[in-house]
Amino acid sequence: MESLGAFLKNRRDRVTPERIGLRTYGTARRVPGLRREELAQLAGVSAGYYTRLEQGLADGVSEQVLGALARVLELDPVETAHLHNLARRPPRTVPVEPPEEEPHPRVLALLDALAEATPAIVLGRRGDVLAWNRTGHALFAEHLDFAAPESAGTRPSIPRMFFLDPLTRELHRNWDELARVHVAYLRLTAGRFPGDARLAGLIGELTMHDDRFAALWAGGEVADCTTGDMRLRHPVVGSVGVAYQVWLQPDSPDHRLEVYTPLDGPSGDALAALARRKPVR
Repeated sequence: MESLGAFLKNRRDRVTPERIGLRTYGTARRVPGLRREELAQLAGVSAGYYTRLEQGLADGVSEQVLGALARVLELDPVETAHLHNLARRPPRTVPVEPPEEEPHPRVLALLDALAEATPAIVLGRRGDVLAWNRTGHALFAEHLDFAAPESAGTRPSIPRMFFLDPLTRELHRNWDELARVHVAYLRLTAGRFPGDARLAGLIGELTMHDDRFAALWAGGEVADCTTGDMRLRHPVVGSVGVAYQVWLQPDSPDHRLEVYTPLDGPSGDALAALARRKPVR
């Protein structure tokens, strides 16, 4: 899992003195971005204290200091929230096995209300499929058993499928774009749940088995994942473009209902064709 110090250094390397109007007087620099002492001065803390932050030796960093660091590092709201999550993490977090996730009855009722005309999937905190309707299953994973989400031991993992399943990779025409989104959101989730042993294991597995994931994870991007477009090459209905939007669940805030709507007329016809098909499993 990512540490506060690693995140700070990653963001410090991205902010050049020229970008924020800091004069360097032509001196040679050994770092791509700000030096520790420069960031400390701009944030109003001592260089020694900031160094201890990057080294993981300073506990109880204040909200004011975090706010100042976020300002100097030009963090957006999601990155700032991630910074606060990392700062609140206990210094020696031991991952533990989390309880099994179960979709709340209200979200299942909402999924049923969408019927088959609108593809939809309910996702857990690690991207496990907790439930899907027939069209959501047919759109993204018809090669898997429709009943797989009903058991915790067989639930498909969207991040694992996205990076390790060749059929899923082939399905997405804008795979590279979506890969960055997947990794950035997984990093945000890891900051929220540092003690989740299954999440840590998933990140480790993907890092070991997919070079693209490893490279993106090393890049340090962090972002939420609430809306966007997917361009698909579906094996049955051909080219499909869908917009996804995420509905958070008040009763189970770690879970997300993803709903997919067509980007154009032909895509709408393709989704309607999928909804009319008889289940294959």
